[in-house]
Amino acid sequence: MRNVTIDSVTDVVIGSLGKNGEISDRGREVLTALIRHLHDFCRDVNLQHDEFLFACDFLARAGQTCDDKRQEFILLGDILGVEVLVDMLTNRIDGVESESTVLGPFYRENPPVLPKGASTAQKQFDGEETVYFEGHIRDVNGAPIEGVTVDVWEDAPNGLYENHDPEQPDYNLRGRFESDKDGHYAFRAVRPVPYPIPDNETAGELLRAMGHHPNRPGHIHFILSKDGYRTLVSQVYDSDSEWLENDSVFAVKESLIGKFEAAGDDLDTDLHVQFDFVLKGADKAIAA
Repeated sequence: MRNVTIDSVTDVVIGSLGKNGEISDRGREVLTALIRHLHDFCRDVNLQHDEFLFACDFLARAGQTCDDKRQEFILLGDILGVEVLVDMLTNRIDGVESESTVLGPFYRENPPVLPKGASTAQKQFDGEETVYFEGHIRDVNGAPIEGVTVDVWEDAPNGLYENHDPEQPDYNLRGRFESDKDGHYAFRAVRPVPYPIPDNETAGELLRAMGHHPNRPGHIHFILSKDGYRTLVSQVYDSDSEWLENDSVFAVKESLIGKFEAAGDDLDTDLHVQFDFVLKGADKAIAA
């Protein structure tokens, strides 16, 4: 301990875990792996002290950027593909259930509760295309699920979410709906457009360091939840959108691409989307 070396320091730090306080088995597992990977990374790139200080400053500035409208660490995790990886590890697909994807940094809790088929739009934009979005929610055996809360949100035709645009009404293009006895849900909205994720502050620095672009394809976010079922956090992408093949946060999945088609005469919107979801039952541990 009094003669720590490049080769021994990792084991010394890991050996200190739990020496002066309790640590859970999971905490020991995670911290042991974290310490090993961090130390191996430093050795691998021969990290220098000025680079270490730069990283500390970068993380401090990322923290200072966080507020109720922007979660910078989630954004950094998105840019590095960490959130989509963690999501896939957390929500492994082992059957016919719908795939999940990232929550993203723009979610707001407690959007308005609206009746089936209502519109989330509170403001009109020049050139917008309205859409009637509907589908059925079923369990893995194909039975309809009644009473699923369907929480949706999207960007406006100007490429901004309402909590980043002071010109939009509060909770514009956000809403909560519920599936009926047939498992059917429906709402009206506008066609989502591609947009750049925030590329200023530390997120922008990271994108430029990677030589990557900030653009996301057009999509609508979903959270589907009901007691007894695994909550699904997902997105539905416009099949005609740019950036499907090169999403800045690596979150596009083939099963989540929907077709925005011309609406029939029976609808009062420009477009129509039919998209179904399959929810997996939550096991007892998850439900608890």
